Amino acid sequence: MRRPNILLITLDQWRGDCLGAAGHPVVETPHLDRLAAEGIRFTSHYAQSAPCGPSRASLLTGTYQHVHRSVQNGTPLDARFTNVALEARAAGYDPLLFGHTDTTVDPRTVSDDDPRLEDYEGPLPGFRMVLDLPEDRGAWYRWLEERGHDISDPDRFLRPRTDMATPAGRGASWPPPPFAADETETAFLVGEVVDELERLEGDGRPWFVHASIYRPHPPFVVPEPYNDMVDPASVSEPIVDVAGAEHPFLAAARSWRHARPPVDHGDLRQLRATYYGMMAEVDAQVGRLLGALEDLGAADDTIVVVTSDHGEMLGDHGLMSKLGFFDQAFHIPLILRYPPVTGASAATGAVVEAFTENVDVMPTLLDLVGVEVPRQCQGMSLRPWLEGTVPDGWRTAVHWEFDFRLFAGAVDLPGHLCNLAVHRDRRGKYVHFAGWPAVFYDLEDDPAEQRPLDAHPAMADYAASLLDWRMATDDQVLADHIALPGGMVVLDK
Repeated sequence: MRRPNILLITLDQWRGDCLGAAGHPVVETPHLDRLAAEGIRFTSHYAQSAPCGPSRASLLTGTYQHVHRSVQNGTPLDARFTNVALEARAAGYDPLLFGHTDTTVDPRTVSDDDPRLEDYEGPLPGFRMVLDLPEDRGAWYRWLEERGHDISDPDRFLRPRTDMATPAGRGASWPPPPFAADETETAFLVGEVVDELERLEGDGRPWFVHASIYRPHPPFVVPEPYNDMVDPASVSEPIVDVAGAEHPFLAAARSWRHARPPVDHGDLRQLRATYYGMMAEVDAQVGRLLGALEDLGAADDTIVVVTSDHGEMLGDHGLMSKLGFFDQAFHIPLILRYPPVTGASAATGAVVEAFTENVDVMPTLLDLVGVEVPRQCQGMSLRPWLEGTVPDGWRTAVHWEFDFRLFAGAVDLPGHLCNLAVHRDRRGKYVHFAGWPAVFYDLEDDPAEQRPLDAHPAMADYAASLLDWRMATDDQVLADHIALPGGMVVLDK
C-alpha cells in the first residue's frame, strides 16, 4: 500500500489563541479555520521550549529539552539523536525543507574550520534543503530584485515605509513595507513549495515537505491591505500583573532590551494589531498552499500538520518576544488533517481539549505512515484522537523548559542555574527555577496569571509532580537494556 504524503507546516511565533476557530475577536484565519473543520484542532497544545532552535529540536526529535540539551539558538544538537526526517528517509521518503529548522551542527562531527560552526541556522540532518531562507533572507531579496525592486538597501523591506503619513489612531508599525501582498517572504516560500509539489506529484511517489514559514515572527511590518486590517482600538488591552513583589526572573526579563514593549501605549496597541494582520497574511498563503494541494488531487493522500515553534508575549505581563513561562509564549496551535483517518471517523472537525505537546508530532507522523516510532521519542501518537477515540492514560498536565544562560551576567547567576521548568495542569501552574524561588499560579482563581504566588498549599504537590515528570522522562534509549547470557535484553519496551 502506498504511504501517504506529509506536509508539515510550521508558523513561527504564532500564539495558540490567535485563530478565528478559537474564537479570537479580531484575528481572521479562514483558511486555517477550514483546515480545522476538515481535520482536528487541538486547543491545549504547547511547545516544550523557546526560542526557535530549542523548540524545533523538541518538535523534530520528539524529546524534551532536558534530554536533547539544545538550549539556545546556536547550541549544537547532539548527533546521536534521530529525528523525523532521518526516520522518514530510512523509510523511503526524500524529506524536503523550505525555510529553516535552526539546527546547529554537532561540532564533534565536523572539522574545526567547518563554516557551519559559525551559524545557528543550519538544516536538520535528514532534510534535503530546497529553499534556504535564514534570517538574512538572501533568496527572497534576489527574488524581489527579479520582480523589479532595488535591493541595494535590503533592510528597508523589513521596516515600515517612511514616505507616507500615519493616519490618526494608528501607530508606528502601521505603515506598510515597500512591496505588495503577493511579494512577502511567505508568498515567496509558498510559491517555491507549490512549484515543487507539481514536480513531486508528477513523480508519483509519496513525498515529505516541511514548509517552515518565518512569519508572524518580527519585525512587525506587513504590506497592504493587512497593515490596516485591524483597528488598534479593537484589540484587547495587554494583560497587566497585579502590583506586588516582583519575582527576580520577571524583573530581569523586563529589563532586557528585546523583551520591552513599546513605551507609547498607542504604538503597543498598533503592534498587536499589526501582528494580527501578519497572521491574516500568512493564513492567506497557507490557503494558497492548501488550494494547490487540492488542485493537484493530492489532498486526500496527504497528512497536513500545522503548528508553531512558540508564541509571542505581545506586551502581556509587560513582555515582548518568547521567553519565560507564561502561556502566551508556549501555548501554540496544532491542526491535523488526514482524510483517510479524520474523514473516516466522527472526529472530523473535532476540537480536542486534552493536553498535547510538540513532542507528540514526530510519533504521530511516523505512526500514520506506518513507520516504527523510535524509543527515543517521549511524546505520544495522536492517532487515537484522529480516529475519534479517547486514549487511556493520556497526560493530564503539560511541561516546558526555558534556559536563559545567555543573560547569566545580567542576573548574577551561574549559567547552569539559569533555567526553569513548568508543570501546568487545569488547576495551576508551578514554575521551578534552578537558582531562584519557585512561583505558583492558581489558574482557577487567577486564569490570566496576574498574581504570582510564592506560597500556596498545592505547591509541594506540584513540585513533586514536576520531579516525577523529570525523572520519568530521562533518556531511556539504552538505560533499560541489559547484557545477559544469550544477548542484549530490553527490560521495559
